[in-house]
Amino acid sequence: MKRDLLAKSLAQMGSKQPDEPQTAPKTDDGKPRSLKSMSDVLSQVSSQSAQEIDVSEIADSEIADRFDVGDGLSDLIESIRSSGQQLPALLRYRRGAGPRYEVVYGRRRIAACRVLGIKVKAYIKEMDQREALVSQALENSARLERSFIEQAIFATKLEEQGFSRAEIGEVLAVDKGTLSKLIGVARDVPDAVIYAIGAAHDAGRRPWIELRRLVKNETAPAEDVIISLVPQDGTPAQKLSNLVEALAALESQPAPSPNAPAKPPAPLARLRETPVSFRAKGKRLMIEVSDKTEEGFIGFVEENLSALYAEWKEKNV
Repeated sequence: MKRDLLAKSLAQMGSKQPDEPQTAPKTDDGKPRSLKSMSDVLSQVSSQSAQEIDVSEIADSEIADRFDVGDGLSDLIESIRSSGQQLPALLRYRRGAGPRYEVVYGRRRIAACRVLGIKVKAYIKEMDQREALVSQALENSARLERSFIEQAIFATKLEEQGFSRAEIGEVLAVDKGTLSKLIGVARDVPDAVIYAIGAAHDAGRRPWIELRRLVKNETAPAEDVIISLVPQDGTPAQKLSNLVEALAALESQPAPSPNAPAKPPAPLARLRETPVSFRAKGKRLMIEVSDKTEEGFIGFVEENLSALYAEWKEKNV
């Protein structure tokens, strides 16, 4: 049903010419069109002719509602290779230098055609940013299962673009309480932590809400420490679960007495007869050189970490 509504709305947008100024959609009396009335006008796009567009002429959307378009892309590539592209993408005209078009929806279809070296079938509409975001949200809500955190990030992007929470809830088909949780998680959990974890399609809202609580706790470690606690291996859902467990364990540790003297850090051990010293603690290693002329050693270690790890791994398999 959402796809039918989308098509109907986009069809009415299609009567605009590329050189006309971009404005918010209007009703017959000249007032800005609400999201509800926009969705009521969305049905003839499928009856319009799709064009074949060179992928080099297409820029990515400024606001993506999925973290990784490459997820499961190989299956789509093989489907298009064997049966052709069944569903056209939707593009809008761009202004200025660079590619002529910007994707509204169909990023994975475009990525697959790019891999195959073929043109992509697409409808082209004159749309402003607001119309494009509404269309993107409605079409992808009908076809995609966004994860909780993908939904959360997209909701905050819509709010930053000036959409009211009532409009966002309508577009994303979520109630007021759920929307508040989505935006709360996206606002309070640092972006770097979110992207270190990933989309976590197998995780529901509860671990993300618990992670939000843990990072907001006044005893929570600094952002860089939180990022360091995200495992390098495992699925995004496993990384999320492990991070929540690690932060919960830190939270459960008794707070030091305010009158207790601060525990000094362990001294650095010096490599014999060298200006290099180090300190190892748990999963972390700090290296320091006391002579400025020896700073290049730090870069040398960075460049050779992969080789050192490979050598250690080979000896310990």
